[in-house]
Amino acid sequence: MPPAIDWAEATEEAVRHLKALLRIDTTNPPGNERPAADYLARALAAEGIEHALVESAPGRANLVARLRGRGGRGALLLNGHLDVVPAERARWTHDPFGAVEEGGYIWGRGALDMKNMVAMALTTLALLKRTGAALGRDVVFAAVADEEAGARAGSLFLCERHPELVRAEYVLGEVGGHTLHLGGRRYYPVQVAEKGVCWFEMVAEGEPGHGSMPHPHNAVVRLSRAVAALGAVRLPQRAHPVVENFLRTVARGAKAPERQLMPLLLEPRLAGHLLRLLERAAPSKAKGLNAMLRDTASPTGLEAGAKVNVIPASARARVDGRMMPGQTVQAFLDEVRRVVGPGVALNVIEAHEGVAFPADTPLYDAIRATLARHDPEGEPVPYMIPGFTDAFAYAKLGAVCYGFSPVRLGPDLDFASLYHGHDERIPREGFAWGLRVLYELVRDFCAA
Repeated sequence: MPPAIDWAEATEEAVRHLKALLRIDTTNPPGNERPAADYLARALAAEGIEHALVESAPGRANLVARLRGRGGRGALLLNGHLDVVPAERARWTHDPFGAVEEGGYIWGRGALDMKNMVAMALTTLALLKRTGAALGRDVVFAAVADEEAGARAGSLFLCERHPELVRAEYVLGEVGGHTLHLGGRRYYPVQVAEKGVCWFEMVAEGEPGHGSMPHPHNAVVRLSRAVAALGAVRLPQRAHPVVENFLRTVARGAKAPERQLMPLLLEPRLAGHLLRLLERAAPSKAKGLNAMLRDTASPTGLEAGAKVNVIPASARARVDGRMMPGQTVQAFLDEVRRVVGPGVALNVIEAHEGVAFPADTPLYDAIRATLARHDPEGEPVPYMIPGFTDAFAYAKLGAVCYGFSPVRLGPDLDFASLYHGHDERIPREGFAWGLRVLYELVRDFCAA
């Protein structure tokens, strides 16, 4: 019999790791993930767990650890990125890099996105090693750089330059496994699909001149019209099968009128009107649903002019474009061109297409069984996120990737608003719940 796990003690250990990671500022840019990777390396060395630390550039560190199984089956990889998005300290209740624990929450940038998964995966490997778990497949843990800026220094680098370290049959990553409260029921979205990205720049050229003499060929005005047009339009609707299944599933458990209205979002002739109504009643929900139904393009930055009295020869806008799985970069740009019109160049900064994975796999069945033990009334449901994760990189090596970094949330905590938002935090009890769910899932799925 393997030794029993003291879950109170294991939780304290995982919380200690989480807080230590939150206190390491890995804001991207510039990233500087090396101190966080070094912390993990020390913890793994103390457990005698095999690991490698690989830099894609000075300070841009990726750590990969492995517990070896008997072989014969593909590995399961647990992925977590070490970098975080910037935080406006003045807008936070607590220091975003202070790892303050208050009110039942652990506060910090990365608490949900996604140093929680890093801490849970580290603790899971340690517990498997200590208990002498008999593994029929390798368990790999990858703590990677640069996900927030496109993954070129992180998971993409590993998949392209060191595939032997991260090749796996299955990958568990972020944006899934959190409690979603809808219609009085609890769901656990499991990400099986994610959008592609097309970050691009719109450039308008015009006639330079003195600011005191307006003329109709002002590049700033030309660009402004394009930005306004893009901001006002909804690109054509093209619901993905994963989205259709998600909406119909949650509709079945909802009360009237949501039960009747949610499937109607799949009808393009009705969806626009319904979303406008929902924007007034529940803006956050409307925003998320709209992004699941179509490609999107959000202007996020403007640049023009050096002096107030000079009309510049060019003006630029950065745009965050997201594409449904199956959509190509060229077709997406054609959609955008039809909106912004002629006279504006579209220059791609970064792009990759979306990915989708089957939900009828042994790993998805294991996720369902594990959740049923820990929340019998909760229902897992396949889900598509409007953003992207490291999954697109691992898909290049043939892995089936699911977003599943479990955390139990109460109905008062809006998961989506905390991602990249102010006051990011995770409930301590929900984190402890997620640690046990993840450990049992990995133990059982990888058992010899």
